Amino acid sequence: MKNKILVIEDDTAISDLICMNLTVAGYEVLAVFDGDKAEDAVLEKGPFDMALLDVMLPGKDGFELMETMKAHDIPVIYLTAKADVGSKIKGLRAGAEDYIVKPFEILELLVRVEKVLERTGKQKDVLEIGDVQIQLSKHQVTKKGKTVGLKPLEYDLLVLLAKNKNVAFSRDQLLNQVWGSDFLGETRTIDVHIGQLRKKLGLSGVIKTIPKIGYRLED
Repeated sequence: MKNKILVIEDDTAISDLICMNLTVAGYEVLAVFDGDKAEDAVLEKGPFDMALLDVMLPGKDGFELMETMKAHDIPVIYLTAKADVGSKIKGLRAGAEDYIVKPFEILELLVRVEKVLERTGKQKDVLEIGDVQIQLSKHQVTKKGKTVGLKPLEYDLLVLLAKNKNVAFSRDQLLNQVWGSDFLGETRTIDVHIGQLRKKLGLSGVIKTIPKIGYRLED
């Protein structure tokens, strides 16, 4: 079952980019382009697990929509060109979980979406990769119903890839996300752990090597 995200952005090019990447990463997405339609969508097409919300919108603006989001228990990340401190403080005090200023990196957005879903308890508990299931609350991985033993860092690497399906990660990005920015080892570590995941879970055809870049889990 996928997390459902409402994208409220009046710039169609930005909306399309966000929606495409969220869909590729495994989320169910609905896009609307003004504040009034956003309110209608919440009432008629929910429930939603999160909203990505622009501030400057036709109809009701992003700040005005916050009460609707809170009333329906929808965590909000503001995505806006309003970079002034006053707007950021206003958004966070109103109840937003995060505030991202345009332009932004898509990978950063995906990570922040994931973190907010986790923090607010909205993250779906089971991730699926073919016949492989990851039960997040139990930290358990099964293949065809049978438990597969993974080392802690193998598990963390698998979860990162599974939560960001079809997203290409460099080895350095994987090291930073899983091992931490203070890790002093070599990127060869990633290759070894990827090899173990492929072998233990039969994912050789799913975890793809991206030449000169790193890896991608394809769904």
